[in-house]
Amino acid sequence: MKIGCHVSIRSGYLAAAKTALALGARSFQYFPKNPRSLSVKQFDHRDAAMCRAYCEEHQLLSIAHTPYPTNLSADAPELYAATVQSLLNDLEIADACGSVGIVVHFGQYKGASTDPLYGYQRMIGMLNEVLGRWEGQALVLLENNAGQGGRMGTTLEELTEVRSLLAHPEKIGFCLDTCHAFASGMWTGGNWPQVAEKARGMGYLSHLRAVHLNDSRYPSASRRDRHANIGQGEIGAESLVELLQTPEVDELPVILETPTPASGSHREEIALVNRLLDR
Repeated sequence: MKIGCHVSIRSGYLAAAKTALALGARSFQYFPKNPRSLSVKQFDHRDAAMCRAYCEEHQLLSIAHTPYPTNLSADAPELYAATVQSLLNDLEIADACGSVGIVVHFGQYKGASTDPLYGYQRMIGMLNEVLGRWEGQALVLLENNAGQGGRMGTTLEELTEVRSLLAHPEKIGFCLDTCHAFASGMWTGGNWPQVAEKARGMGYLSHLRAVHLNDSRYPSASRRDRHANIGQGEIGAESLVELLQTPEVDELPVILETPTPASGSHREEIALVNRLLDR
C-alpha cells in the first residue's frame, strides 16, 4: 500500500519527492505554493518535470493540497476571481509534477444569503468555471469536511451529488479524510463495512483517488477537526486498518497528516502503518 506523508517544497518539488522516498514513503502530499495565500506562483517548470520523472522512476504517487484560504463557495467577486486563478495555478503545478490531482476542501458558505442551497450553487459555479478552462490530466479532489464551522461537505450524499451536477464530472475525484469522516459522524469507527457499502453503491468509492490517514483527538460526531497520531486517538489503529483494507483503497496514495513526531519526521509512523497492515 502506498503509505506516505505531507512534505515541504522548501527546496523544490524534486527535493520534496526525494525527501518522501528517504522516509520510506510510497506517496506524498505537498503544497504547490505558499499555503497561506491565493497568489499565483510562477514556478520552475524544469524542477517540476524532474519531480515527475523521479516519481515515475521510483513509483511514487503524489497529490497537491490547495492553500488554506481556498473556499469553493466564495461569494465576494474579488475573492471568487482570485480563488479561480489560484485553483488553475495549483492544477498546472500538480500536472507538471505528475501528481494525481489537487485536494480541495468542500466549500463552506459564510455569506449573508439564507438560502441553504446558495453555497452549493456558488461551489458548482466555481468548479464549472475552473474545470471548463482546465485541459490537463490532474484532477480536482474534493475532500470531506469535519463539520467544524458549518455542516457543508460532511455527507456522502453531498459529495456525490455535487460531482454529478458538474459539467465535467470526469475531472473530479474524491479524497477521504478519516478524521473528518469520524468527526462529522459519517463514520463511527465501528461501522466501516456499512459506510463502505453505502459509498460503493453511491459511486463514491469508484471515484476515490486519495486518502488522508488521520486518527482523531475527539469522539465521533464531535465536529472537531483535530488530528491525532495513528493509534493514539479516538478512532484507533484497528478501525483505521479495517478502512485501509477496502479494495478500492489498495493502490491509492494514503497520506499521513498527523502531528509531526518528536523525531521530526513521519518515518516511524509510516513504518508503523505498514507493520499494522502486514499483520
